[in-house]
Amino acid sequence: MFSGIVQAVGTVERVESVGGDTRISVHSGGLTMQDVAVGDSICVAGVCLTAVQIRTAGFAADVSVETLSRTTLGLLRAGSSVNLEKALRLADRLGGHLVAGHVDGTARVVAVQADARSQRWWFAIDSSLVRYVATKGSICLDGVSLTVNEVDANGFGVNLIPHTIGATTFRDRTVGATVNVEVDLVARYVERLLERET
Repeated sequence: MFSGIVQAVGTVERVESVGGDTRISVHSGGLTMQDVAVGDSICVAGVCLTAVQIRTAGFAADVSVETLSRTTLGLLRAGSSVNLEKALRLADRLGGHLVAGHVDGTARVVAVQADARSQRWWFAIDSSLVRYVATKGSICLDGVSLTVNEVDANGFGVNLIPHTIGATTFRDRTVGATVNVEVDLVARYVERLLERET
């Protein structure tokens, strides 16, 4: 589990094919790797990946065909920036919301508008996912925990404060960019429970 509070922005060093899957090597930016072991989970651009190699300032992870088909990880190239977060410990503060790193789909940036020192961002999302998005609910975009400001049939809007923009890959995103989306865990389980009762 993760909190959606990005700990560092890393850089993809290499993307290679390994037995039909993809392996990405990431320089960890400011994320310390001393307490990370092979087999640990790291959230990369909102996607929970398993570290298969650890270096002093980086790690490698395998990405399955399934993950490539549902996320933006297939678009990564050497030099791409990615948000990073290590898995939570039970004693950690939960500054964002509970994030599994299990991406539900993608969204596209359709507008960015200044709002005092902050920015309002609007995202288009598939209609199959928009039903899980609620005003003032939580949503995870590329691993960043955000509060939803508004929702309509085509998408949703969020507010990004200057710190969030500067400390995440949102600083590099523009209109037309695609981001990974994880809807709130509670919404998925409530729907599943309601399906079982009907």
